Amino acid sequence: MPASNLIIVSGLTHTYGAGTDHEIKALDRVDLTVGRGEFLVVIGPNGSGKSTLARHLNALLLPTEGRVLIDGLDTRDPANLWPIRQTVGMVFQNPDNQIVATVVEEDVAFGPENLGVPSPEIRARVDQSLALVGMDRFSRHAPHLLSGGQKQRVAIAGALAMRPACLVLDEATAMLDPQGRREVLRTVGRLNRDEGLTVIHITHFMEEAVGADRVVVMDRGAIAAEGPPAEVFARADLLEHIGLAVPQVVDVCRRLRRAGHQVPPDILTVEDLVSFLCP
Repeated sequence: MPASNLIIVSGLTHTYGAGTDHEIKALDRVDLTVGRGEFLVVIGPNGSGKSTLARHLNALLLPTEGRVLIDGLDTRDPANLWPIRQTVGMVFQNPDNQIVATVVEEDVAFGPENLGVPSPEIRARVDQSLALVGMDRFSRHAPHLLSGGQKQRVAIAGALAMRPACLVLDEATAMLDPQGRREVLRTVGRLNRDEGLTVIHITHFMEEAVGADRVVVMDRGAIAAEGPPAEVFARADLLEHIGLAVPQVVDVCRRLRRAGHQVPPDILTVEDLVSFLCP
């Protein structure tokens, strides 16, 4: 587990339309810390506040109440805006909305160019970032000819070129087919494991949470549960009460236990279940 916290969220409340007749409280006194090098998955039903929380992590939104500290920098201070956005990179749901150039390598270079990074350093960053996501052989391709998963990997490369300490994926797999989802998850998992990148993955696909260090469950603007994946998925009744279905493997294990079989609580993947059933 990481030794220090990169992100500290304290008493975070966010109200859309504050002070009007149409106030909507999206977050209600949320407390959360994220350690350096941690892989955190945030799950929750639609309207639970998870995407609102994500947008607070690089100051796209500011607290109505409470505060968010990114590597010690308060998001409410305008002077901290660019350092925070260099520390926390964002990848959103639709890759087509994030790609701004007609050539892959030019798109990845866009962020560093806007930071005034010298040209030789930009070249190095582009090459390294594309290699990290396995897209270096597509550097001269047109983004619109790529698959959805490849486009998201280009978007991730663009965020990596900014040299962030943390990458936030806000429903970044929601519009992808299963193959594209696997590509993106393999990529961010490897970046977390091999490069020490802190990853916060916001998703409604429960299966995508099984490989996390920690899972946070959001419901109606608050944290309903958090802990290691096996511990969170053991609370199936709570998850189903707030409108979430446990991963299929977890559900199979639960049915086996009800039938009287002794199944370990830490089986979360198909591979683990096969190994247990067919030793």
